[in-house]
Amino acid sequence: MSSVFLLNSSMFDVRFNTQYAVGMAGGTVAVYTPICYNKTMMKNIFPAVVTAALLLVFSSCASQIKGTLMGDGQADMEIQAGLNPKITALIKSFAALSGTQITTLMDGPSIAASMSQAPGIASVSFVNKSPTSIEGPVKISRINDLLASGRTGGFISFEQKNQAGEGRCAANLSLESGPQILSLLSPEIGAYLDLLMAPIASGEKMTKKDYLELVASIYGKEIADEIAGALIQVSLNFPGTIQRIKGGTFSGRRADFKISLLDVLVLETPLNYEVVWK
Repeated sequence: MSSVFLLNSSMFDVRFNTQYAVGMAGGTVAVYTPICYNKTMMKNIFPAVVTAALLLVFSSCASQIKGTLMGDGQADMEIQAGLNPKITALIKSFAALSGTQITTLMDGPSIAASMSQAPGIASVSFVNKSPTSIEGPVKISRINDLLASGRTGGFISFEQKNQAGEGRCAANLSLESGPQILSLLSPEIGAYLDLLMAPIASGEKMTKKDYLELVASIYGKEIADEIAGALIQVSLNFPGTIQRIKGGTFSGRRADFKISLLDVLVLETPLNYEVVWK
């Protein structure tokens, strides 16, 4: 049994033949075979695939961000990220479309070079723990400059001390600001996420349920399940004792957040996080 569908975006023209085969567990799985595609654009976009995988922590098995925010707004972060087998297989399929031969799916130094160009980032240094995982420090020059646009400002606000003697840091991500933030990271990442039909890239309003159904219909249920279950785990130390928090938990100076990747990709409702310390 097979069917054909066409996926169009501003940068891609990919036609797939959808065939169904018996999976290892005895169930039916979808196999998508390209019939034709824009090979030039696939070759240009492939480096962004692994970068997007890191920046959006497109993995549910090994991804953590730890760090310390200082009183002047600087921050030191440590990132650990790795791809699980299902996501690895998806990336390899894009590589095959572009005719690219790869041995290292996540190139630490290359990803660091890309990230170092983003606003608010002072330095990045990644090394490979394996062909599919990286780790290393990220130095942020000022947290409220991170991915900030001169026209619209950033999605993070920081106050060293207000009239009540409290420090405050807040992050707000919405369907309106998401595409702008992605453009500051890399236009290629936005184009790749457009291929994945992520509303954060397109600005299109969609429910999480509808988005997962769409992903499952094109890339298979296993990929949709990975997105649904993936978490971005963030642990940050703040300049003083935390008084209150929104969107996470805290103990002393440390705040912990478990952020759903699905929530970030779809932004069905705006994501708002806040920490106040003294």
